[in-house]
Amino acid sequence: MKFDTWLLGHDLRQMPGLSQQIEAMGFDGMWTAEAGKDPFFPLLLAAEHTQKVTLGTSIATAFPRTPTILAHMAWDLAAYSNGRFILGLGTQVRAHNERRLGVTWEKPIKRMRETIEAMHAIWDCWQNGTPLRYEGEFFNLSLMTPFFSGQPLTVPRPPVYISAINEQMLKLAGKVCDGAQLHPFHSLRYLKEFALPMIEEGLRENGRLRTDFTANGSVFVIPTDGEVPVTDYEAHTKGQMAYYMSTPAYRVVLEMHGWTEVGKQLSMLARQGAWDDMPKLLTDEMVDTFAISGKWSELPQIAKVRYDGVLDRLNFYLPYKPGADDAGWAAAIAGFKSHS
Repeated sequence: MKFDTWLLGHDLRQMPGLSQQIEAMGFDGMWTAEAGKDPFFPLLLAAEHTQKVTLGTSIATAFPRTPTILAHMAWDLAAYSNGRFILGLGTQVRAHNERRLGVTWEKPIKRMRETIEAMHAIWDCWQNGTPLRYEGEFFNLSLMTPFFSGQPLTVPRPPVYISAINEQMLKLAGKVCDGAQLHPFHSLRYLKEFALPMIEEGLRENGRLRTDFTANGSVFVIPTDGEVPVTDYEAHTKGQMAYYMSTPAYRVVLEMHGWTEVGKQLSMLARQGAWDDMPKLLTDEMVDTFAISGKWSELPQIAKVRYDGVLDRLNFYLPYKPGADDAGWAAAIAGFKSHS
């Protein structure tokens, strides 16, 4: 099981040193989020200043970017990183597409599928000289002159992962993707009884095996020792859980545990802007279902027991910040390596 970290609010000026520190600490991969910052720029700097660590977007929003634009960015990062880049894409929700990003929201499953298929057609053109011919409902691509073509790679093409939580997107991941970014708001029951079966159904439809696919997951954690007080970690985790529980797109997880009404109550509080009141609705049972807790050095074994055979790589849903519990992170990394 690979153990990664992710960054939030990354400062480009700090990326050379930060990425070197992440690699030196022993993380297997680092992921950037598209939340207030562009997810691609820091990975270019990370590629320049590291040699081994995997680099990926978790996630880049797909629909504001055309397949050709995405193909170029992923291709260049794959080449520059010597094959270490993973393109992680997500749809975002309708409101953000329409009201924040200024793009239309229409048939997201089909549009995501066409985005990935079109990228593959473009990469096939660049790598093998295959004439570009992609015809779909959203994209019709037939022009690729030498002046605008990417150069063939000497490393494998970039893997494509998509963020997926509901049935159709999970199946799509299995059909056309190399992996899935599984949301931190999950339970083990959801993963075993819903998410993985949907992915495996998609894999079977295209004659693929589970070994052809990477299940990558973020995990809520509450470290109980270290420099940062456990109450701070509890507050952070509960706040994030309450937000996701209030969002209808994630209600499939609540339905499995009979907590749909709590989700509706949280949605009402969110509409009222009562953010501080929302975590108060979470019970200890909910926190234990959606998070793991323990000493930093114990978290790896707890994670291994819970996710063995379920996730192929994971990261703690705590953005890495240098100087904030570095000893704890080091203990977690050591724990993953000793239990691998």
